Amino acid sequence: MLDTLTLQTMTSHSGLLLIIYTMFVAFLLSVTIGITYIKTFRGLSYSRTYVQAVILSSIVAATVVHAIGDSLARGLGMIGALAIIRFRTSFKDPRDILFMFSALAAGIGCGVGAYNVAVVGTLGFVLTAFLLDYTPLGQSSAFDGMLRFNITSSDESRAQLEILLKKYCKSFVLITLRDMQQGQRLDYAYHVKMKKNRESEGLIKELPEKIPSVRGVGLMLQETTVEL
Repeated sequence: MLDTLTLQTMTSHSGLLLIIYTMFVAFLLSVTIGITYIKTFRGLSYSRTYVQAVILSSIVAATVVHAIGDSLARGLGMIGALAIIRFRTSFKDPRDILFMFSALAAGIGCGVGAYNVAVVGTLGFVLTAFLLDYTPLGQSSAFDGMLRFNITSSDESRAQLEILLKKYCKSFVLITLRDMQQGQRLDYAYHVKMKKNRESEGLIKELPEKIPSVRGVGLMLQETTVEL
């Protein structure tokens, strides 16, 4: 790691070089955390803006801490300024909060000059996140996604539906069943886990072929990474 005392005696522009070095290290560490979040994400879609916020928060934290330094007056003034801001963003997953805290911790470590602590702490966090992702503690959910459609309420349609689901799905669970058109149609939503030798496109194509009354077929898979 860069010796800050040596840097301060090397050149008259040592203060600027130190700031640039601090921002650069904070950026690298936060990018590492952001990439880890993307690689270990197991939801239906991830937010690109959240990943950007994780990276930017580390740089902001490093800037704030570096600006305060050892000044008590600056610290109190910064607390007063930040108290004006109201953060109302809610996190649906507690894991998202931990990634944000990790980026802030890396930025604070860089801001106070504790580069060794920031780097080692970030690497420990990243390695633990990958370890949990590839162990039984981090296995993906029992289902690949959600299948939704509506069909007529005849017994023949329901029987054909069960045959198709058993053909393409390793397991499936009905999560919602809603009445439509005064009982003439039924809206289904299933959690499904596809068979390894079956493609989801086949199920989408065969549903209208085997059940002509089917409408509004949609399959949302967990591998989808398009931001909603």
